[in-house]
Amino acid sequence: MFDKKLKKYMNETFTEVLQTTFNPNGPGAIRIHLIPPKADGKLNSSLIIVNGRDILPLSPTWTVMLAEFIKEVNKYDGKEISDSDLESIYTLAFESSKKLITLLSRKHFDNDIRRIVDTFKNLSLGQTPGEDIQWVSIGEYADYMRAPHRMDLMVSAMTKEGRWHCNQKCVHCYAAGQLFSEENELSTEEWKKVLDILRKAGIPQVTFTGGEPTMREDLFELIKHARWFVSRLNTNGIKLDKEYCEKLVEAELDGLQITFYSHDPSVHNKLVGAIQYDNTVNGIRNAVEAGLNPSINTPLCTLNRDYIKTLEFLHELGVCYVTCSGLITTGNATKDESGSLQLSPREIKEILKDAVDYAFSHDMEINFTSPGWIEDSFFEELSIPKPNCGACLSNMAITPSGNVVPCQSWLSSDILGNILNDEWDDIWNKPFCRKRRDYSSLMLGSCPLRKGQGGI
Repeated sequence: MFDKKLKKYMNETFTEVLQTTFNPNGPGAIRIHLIPPKADGKLNSSLIIVNGRDILPLSPTWTVMLAEFIKEVNKYDGKEISDSDLESIYTLAFESSKKLITLLSRKHFDNDIRRIVDTFKNLSLGQTPGEDIQWVSIGEYADYMRAPHRMDLMVSAMTKEGRWHCNQKCVHCYAAGQLFSEENELSTEEWKKVLDILRKAGIPQVTFTGGEPTMREDLFELIKHARWFVSRLNTNGIKLDKEYCEKLVEAELDGLQITFYSHDPSVHNKLVGAIQYDNTVNGIRNAVEAGLNPSINTPLCTLNRDYIKTLEFLHELGVCYVTCSGLITTGNATKDESGSLQLSPREIKEILKDAVDYAFSHDMEINFTSPGWIEDSFFEELSIPKPNCGACLSNMAITPSGNVVPCQSWLSSDILGNILNDEWDDIWNKPFCRKRRDYSSLMLGSCPLRKGQGGI
């Protein structure tokens, strides 16, 4: 009877992703998404994603308790929870959980919920969790997934009404000159509908990108509509004055990434094709002061190989999170100007080794994001995560007009469907999407967009 009740709950009742935020005003805000297991008649574990990053399996019994707890917490959305409210939440969640877990005591329930929440809190703060967690990789969980964990929304096109529609013209821009660069952008209401579809599909994280997403006047409205998700923004930082950053905070944006090429103004301006160094630096400074905790991304090439100096500069600005990458050889990066600036894997390794040493000694978190450039053992030596291609597995993308593609750099003719016109299950189960997902789940660390790697 016990298993029958749980199976019915897991396969029939618990069918949508549940989301809630603990301690929303921080520090240490905890954004969790509880993802139901694959409905195959078995009693499978569910999945928890903490702040769009950490993936943990959850037993069926803990799934029931946490799900019922989340439902009660969410009744207070936007309201402060008093001590008496919290007691009521525990009582109602316990009563509904006990209907499924007959032998559950109130003491057991309260203790387990606190253990679960404390684990999430430790993870969000980068601390070692008190529980013995059986970690799971996204590759191991691939067969149970019904959607990727992140969708990149390319809300702004590269051209609009026949004109260039970005406040920079980057030498290495992967979106420029692509098949979709001249698409008509979806309207505000259409993008809101897209977000509603993604929520129903169970995708917990969205990233607003482009083109340059801050070119859209409705961006704050779209971010507010995405508050159910873990929301992130990728930008060049030019428009991030103090008022703009305050509006991003008000819209409840969860994460911000700014592309910055070099501490040297002449190098940065040359690579972005515009005189925007001061605006971008001010944008970084304003984002830090606003508490947005920006991550700064630097695509590495021969002109900015002195990456240590850029890290020193960013550290002085108060930046704690940085990423760097090789060049994505699509769009403008396939042209001679960009190609002549490519670094070899050996050069990348030399730069990265020094960068990691600097970051670790100055309390900065650093990651390299280009899969397939460097052998796995090198990342193990540096004690940083190995990058993997997540196309059609951990992430996918939607172009300005609503077309779904394997990832935001994969902008060729491989359209998987249109998010407004096609059913999500049909897109997710399309043969090309399944084939790409099967490859990504192997976690081989190669990118099919880089010549000689993983093409299908």
